[in-house]
Amino acid sequence: MTPTVPPPRTPLPLPPEGGVAQWYEHELGWATAEGLPVRLLTGLRFDVLELPEDAGFAVLRRHAGLTGPVALRGRRMRLLVAAGSAEELPGLLDWLEWGGVALDLRAIGAGGRMTAPSPPGWAGRQSGGSPGDGSQGAAVWLRPPEPRHEVEPTLPAFAGLGCRGETPDLVRLVSTAATECHRAQLLRANSAHANAQPLAFS
Repeated sequence: MTPTVPPPRTPLPLPPEGGVAQWYEHELGWATAEGLPVRLLTGLRFDVLELPEDAGFAVLRRHAGLTGPVALRGRRMRLLVAAGSAEELPGLLDWLEWGGVALDLRAIGAGGRMTAPSPPGWAGRQSGGSPGDGSQGAAVWLRPPEPRHEVEPTLPAFAGLGCRGETPDLVRLVSTAATECHRAQLLRANSAHANAQPLAFS
């Protein structure tokens, strides 16, 4: 049976904007940047692997167990990975023989920012769109982090970063993500080519 990604949870009333930052800081221990929309600082507790949503959903369908928390904003999916992983991405892509291939796959690490999705079960517009509607620009959790639980052990990590045996493997995730990004690009190109062909009449 193919695993499916659950839809965002039914929203509850949202406290003021400051409550979103406080939730992340107090419930998860994640640092936030000042200002609105609320943004999470990457490179401290986690890095982010970002890819197109069509490729991201294919990754989740194929290997749901490879990922930790997953967010969606607009047409970009963000997979949380272990802090320090962003620095490993170029070398991993080279090692996996994807180096030099134009993939729409990037990592956000130290010094980066990620728009904070509404906390699980909350509604709101602090992420720049309609509540619970990732396609309209709002950031939403597809697979949210669990409050008051250590998130780091669930994040894909490179073996060289000291991950334990049960930690999801960053190498497998990057390999799958690169393959699905390439496949999605080919499908989009083929679709655009087919739509551009004139109709033939006899």
